[in-house]
Parts: sequence; structure tokens; C-alpha cells
Amino acid sequence: MGNNAPRSIDQYLKALSEALANEEPALRQDALSDAEEYLRAEVAQHPDKSEADVLEVIASTYGHPDEVADAYRATEATVRKAMQGAPRPPATNFPGKFFGVYTDFRTYTSLFLLLISLVTGVLYFTVAVTGLSLSVGLSILIIGIPFFLIFIGIVRVLSLAEGRLIEGLVGTRMPRRAPFVDKELKLSERIMDMLTDRRTWTTVLYMLVSLPVGIFSFVFATVAIVVPLALFFAPIGVLFGLGHHMTVDGEDVRTYMGVAGLVLCAITGFVLLTLSLHVVRFLGKMHGSLAKALLVARQGDA
Repeated sequence: MGNNAPRSIDQYLKALSEALANEEPALRQDALSDAEEYLRAEVAQHPDKSEADVLEVIASTYGHPDEVADAYRATEATVRKAMQGAPRPPATNFPGKFFGVYTDFRTYTSLFLLLISLVTGVLYFTVAVTGLSLSVGLSILIIGIPFFLIFIGIVRVLSLAEGRLIEGLVGTRMPRRAPFVDKELKLSERIMDMLTDRRTWTTVLYMLVSLPVGIFSFVFATVAIVVPLALFFAPIGVLFGLGHHMTVDGEDVRTYMGVAGLVLCAITGFVLLTLSLHVVRFLGKMHGSLAKALLVARQGDA
């Protein structure tokens, strides 16, 4: 190793973080977690050697932080290409951009995310409120400490699952492995690390806000899809002789609106549906941005 080579695990991780400073925060979090787990396991297997000596040996196998960063960039590019599939040629005119939402599979996966966000929101909110209230209530008893650790463990597992769901549905890069936990630390030190880790509290915050976000997302997705579809298919129902089942102010809908009105109704429904799908796609991206802001470690986080 050169003179500027890391002489401790902390120095190695800091150098790796700096080498990945311009990459996706989720990629950096995965890389740091992998590296820390590997480095600490290697140091633990050689108790007769110092960290500096072990790192010198690791340099020839695991690699220098810059080399590890390059390897992660290459792997990330390969995985991203495989997940995204063949790229669509971008539309160059307004009709292509406006109606291209129908051929974008992320539109439908985003819609699915909005529809299930009510279920996941109820689950996350229930876990967060129950865990926080019981942790505080049991804090005066010795059972409060292990209960808090179990609660934080459940929260981290759920956040990892939520991240994988979001990445799969809207394409936002999220962590693919849980943050590393040094099991060699004392229980008091692990608790202190959890209490001082920003991700602990931002993850709990994410679970608390998931309920109102889920309610809004579900209601919007349902109304924004059902209403335009009803407008679009109503004239078709009239053409198939279902007009007597649809009345306006007691009159048959065909008599009340006329043929031109029915055609205008169908066109309005189609335009509203297209606009709704654009909003659905936008809300899916916003959902991913919210998850990235609260569930992914920032540069410099512990």
C-alpha cells in the first residue's frame, strides 16, 4: 500500500465514501455497508495483527478504496441496464410526449404503487406508533431495552423491503442491503449508535407519514382513473343499448346530451385519463424521492 493508504477501518471507509461522493447515495450506502462488514470480519479473524497490518493484506485481495469504488460503479451500471431493459427512444413532439405515457410501463407500476400505498401505510404507521409508544412505556423496565432494539430491527427490515418495492416499481435507486451493525460492540454502544443515527429517526418519520401519503395516493389513483374511464365508456354503453339505464334529470342520456355530447364526453374522458396517468407517474417519482430522502444515508452520516 502507498503512503496515503488507509491505516484503519474508519480511514478506509472515509476514503471509499469520498471516492463514491458523486454516486447515488443508496449505492454509496451499500458499498460502505459491504466494505465495513468485510473489513471488520477480516480484522476479527486476525486478533494477533493490528488493523494497519490487516488492511495491508486486504489491499491485495479486496482492493484500495478507489479500486473498490470503480468496481461498484461497473457493477451498478450493469445492474441498472438489466433492470431498465432496452431504453425507449425519447419522443420529440408534443403528441408523442403526451400520449407516450400509455407505452411507459413505469406509469402502470407507479399506479400500482399508489394503490397499495394505503395498505403499506397502515402497516408502517401501526408498527411505528405501537413500537414508539411501547418503547417509551417500557423504558422504565429492563424489558424496555430489548424491546426497543427489536422495534428498531423491525423498522430497518421494513424500510429495506419498502426500498426494494419502490426501486422495482418506480426505478428510484434504493439500498439493496441493510446497514451494517457491528455485533462486537457492547449493547450500550449499539443502543447509542441507533439513537444517534439519523436514519433511525427519519425511517420512523417515513413510516408515520406513510399513512396520510397512502390515503391521498389511494384516493387520487382511484378517482383519477375511475372518473375518466366512466366518461370514456359511458357513450359506448349507450351505443350498446344501455342508455335507458343512464338518465340525467329523468331523461335518457342520449336524448339529454345528443350524439355530439356523447362524443365530447368520450373525448373528455380520454384526455382526463391521459392527464391522470401523467400525474400518477409524477406522484410515483415523488414517492421515490420521499423514500430516498428519509431512508437513505446522506454523505457524512454515521
